[in-house]
Amino acid sequence: MRILVTSLALMTLIGMAAFTTNKTLTVTSTGFTNNGTIPVKYTCVGQQASPPLTVGNVPEAAKSLVIIVDDPDAPLKQPAAAKPATTKTKGKKSAPAKKAKTETAQAPAGYFTHWLIWNIDVDGGTIPENFKNDNEGMNSAQQIGYVGMCPPTGTHHYHFKVYALDTKLNIPKQSDKAALEKVMQGHILAWGEMVGTFNKTYR
Repeated sequence: MRILVTSLALMTLIGMAAFTTNKTLTVTSTGFTNNGTIPVKYTCVGQQASPPLTVGNVPEAAKSLVIIVDDPDAPLKQPAAAKPATTKTKGKKSAPAKKAKTETAQAPAGYFTHWLIWNIDVDGGTIPENFKNDNEGMNSAQQIGYVGMCPPTGTHHYHFKVYALDTKLNIPKQSDKAALEKVMQGHILAWGEMVGTFNKTYR
């Protein structure tokens, strides 16, 4: 029995180790400073381009980088879009008014995922603005690729997390954050992050 308990404890520690690798990567951006305000151009109010990132201290054994951008301040459910109003026209039936674009996606465990991208080349450690490749996953808005910051209320904190892996990943584009994190387990050599803030009212 003692051997079984010890084995289970060891397996748990091994599983936890996949995401407790030393935080040794440095992540910076020419677009904003750590814990600083994210410029409008990278949000839903602007162009929704992904910001430029520079990754330092990448291990020599690394074969690829992964970026996960999420918002832990997001509510469990984004505000639902209001029902479209109707416009009355004399002699004609009422026509629905144009519906405003509103975030309606749900974010599991209070996290809203803005970007999932993997198999990024490690050469140079520079990721340019509005970067794209053929390995982007499903964000919480149910879209492939990057979606800009769009907090419903208040100031939110956005975590730009970068992981250095000892391999390249082979998973479908439709993969969500949970699927990506699962396949990364056991391959993380190092990781790092920077945080940016955004408030649609005070920008």
